[in-house]
Amino acid sequence: MLPVRFQEIYYQFIEGFKNSTWLEYLAIFSGIVSVWFSRLENIWVYPVGLISTVSYVYISFKYHLLGEASVNLYYTAMSIYGWILWAKRDQRHEHVVKITFSSARDWRDQLLFFVAFYVSIFVALTFLKQNFFPGTIPAGDAFASATAFTGMWLMARKKVESWYWWLATNCASVPLYFIKGLTFTSVFYIVLFVMAVFGLIEWKKRAKESHA
Repeated sequence: MLPVRFQEIYYQFIEGFKNSTWLEYLAIFSGIVSVWFSRLENIWVYPVGLISTVSYVYISFKYHLLGEASVNLYYTAMSIYGWILWAKRDQRHEHVVKITFSSARDWRDQLLFFVAFYVSIFVALTFLKQNFFPGTIPAGDAFASATAFTGMWLMARKKVESWYWWLATNCASVPLYFIKGLTFTSVFYIVLFVMAVFGLIEWKKRAKESHA
């Protein structure tokens, strides 16, 4: 016999899969393909990723995940920025932006970037929860959002450390979406976590080769 709590989670997963919409499937599939392209440092990460981010803007608003909605709006803007940045080449037709490790100054900047966004989003979501959207989860949503903001910014600059922030985002997003009944999306973030591990390994390798 399965424990009662495990049975509840299992049945919630099954029910969640049954209730998943075609838009959620599209967002998930394009998101996985996009992460695959990012691991390979392929510029298709951005056009494919835009399909996922635009879809999740709608989904997040529908389920009162306002922080995640803001993240996906940010993803959309940063995808366009990253697309332009990754496409740039010098006179020798080599990519201008290359995969590199963060310096001490880069680490300071990204930590400050994260803290600023976390505090701002948490305060905003707390206000919205009290006045408009009672289903909002300020702490979890703000953490998932702020780490994602940081990861996307670093990814556009091809910093290896972007994958650490993606790992944190994925960990926070699994329970966040599961609680909201978006079961398939929570499984999606488990897949993204595994892919992020391989992405981190690959980018570390490329950064070391580039430095050598």
